[in-house]
Amino acid sequence: MIKSARLILPFFILLINIVYAQTEKTDPLYKTIISKDSLFFSAGYNTCNIGKMESMLSDGFEFYHDKGGFEDKKKFIIDFKNGLCKSPETYQLKRVLVDKSTEIYPMYKEGKIYAAIQNGDHLFYEKVGDQAEKLVGEAKFTHLWILENAEWKLKNSLSFDHHPKQTTDNETMFDNDQSMQSWLKENNIPTMGLGIIEGGKLQKVKVFGNTKTGISAPLNACFNVASLTKPVTAIVALRLISLGKWKLDEPLDAYWTDPDIINDPRHQKLTTRMLLSHQTGFPNWRWMNADKKLSFQFDPGTKYQYSGEGFEYLRKALEKKFGKSLDQLAKELIFQPLKMRNTNYIWDQNTDESRFVTGYNEKGNAYPIEKNKTANAADDLHTTIEDYGNFMVSVMKGKNLKPEVFQEMIRKQVKVKEGKYFGLGFEIYDLGNGEYALSHGGADQGTRCIAIVLPNSGKGIVIFTNVDDGYKVYEKLVVHYLGEQGKRIVEIESK
Repeated sequence: MIKSARLILPFFILLINIVYAQTEKTDPLYKTIISKDSLFFSAGYNTCNIGKMESMLSDGFEFYHDKGGFEDKKKFIIDFKNGLCKSPETYQLKRVLVDKSTEIYPMYKEGKIYAAIQNGDHLFYEKVGDQAEKLVGEAKFTHLWILENAEWKLKNSLSFDHHPKQTTDNETMFDNDQSMQSWLKENNIPTMGLGIIEGGKLQKVKVFGNTKTGISAPLNACFNVASLTKPVTAIVALRLISLGKWKLDEPLDAYWTDPDIINDPRHQKLTTRMLLSHQTGFPNWRWMNADKKLSFQFDPGTKYQYSGEGFEYLRKALEKKFGKSLDQLAKELIFQPLKMRNTNYIWDQNTDESRFVTGYNEKGNAYPIEKNKTANAADDLHTTIEDYGNFMVSVMKGKNLKPEVFQEMIRKQVKVKEGKYFGLGFEIYDLGNGEYALSHGGADQGTRCIAIVLPNSGKGIVIFTNVDDGYKVYEKLVVHYLGEQGKRIVEIESK
């Protein structure tokens, strides 16, 4: 008897595992149930399409709510019609499934699936009149879907653990597109592009909002990324150095001297290292000077001062040396090898204006789109989240750079503030314990962008926004996606 039990027990354990095994997202059953969920809620519940809802309910439908009690099918439909759907023009409640929470288990009879259990979490958004949608609640649910005459029907619904929910809960908010969109609306961010790098690869690309008023932005929407142009120009120079065609510490006066400083002997000290690490002594832009002319504000190589003029100086030297425009060099050395097909320094015949994101000020007024015909080495690159995300992955890995050149790029060339330095073309955050981040930001009229990578962990984030105060969403996103290292970056920036 004991021997027989020992033989039978493994069989029952195996049977239990088979019956209760959760389905994979690629399984046809999983896709079917998710589709039914979407039809019932998105096409029915959320739009008060009572006919659609009723057609998907089993005649024996039972609803159990931890606050409202039990209802059969008839009472459920009547209460829904006279309650949530009584005045949909003035009050709306929307239910949104939290994708990552979904679990689906098949139910078998005589070896065939006859039902499925769906477990998960759902969020509820409230809209009153013309007000923006707000996340107001969260709950767990269990649904029993059953096959009736070869058609899936909802037989039982249990909704429980209802509690208020605020959009400040990052774990839920950032993993749900509806929550993210609502959060962006609350922060008056018309459009945002988001790229998430994990395991040394660009794993997620999201774009929320519109290219122009009323026109939804596609995943390959193009943004003007302002000073995120500078890292691209830096990599052009570092690629040429890796190829032995350019030198990091060679004086640039062999190729170019700006007429404004030709009589100042300090121009002979300028090198690519100084330009890429913002140690030229130049102002950010010459037009900031009273006479609108370029000048030295301190001796080159002695301290840090951010300067777009330094990158433009490098552009002119490179173009003189190689007889090619910067955009041509970038295409050959970066854009084509990395398949960055939607990135350009200039506005040309291949630019698709329909995918270009309009920039706004804080009052919602649109800025004109910059349509540069000549490359600016420091500003106005237009690109997509996918292109720039893959570019940052290549930077993180030192792709196509000699090891010694990569090491110079990530070396702390000059101190900016406590915990923050400039390398060659990139800001470097010292995160402690040998950890560091490479970063750069972009800020111009109608654009605020940032890119951060953590080479040791293979993580990173790229954020594009199209409004003057778009920077206000950086902190929550950086902390959520980069964790403790993200918090450390925020702390350094807050000093």
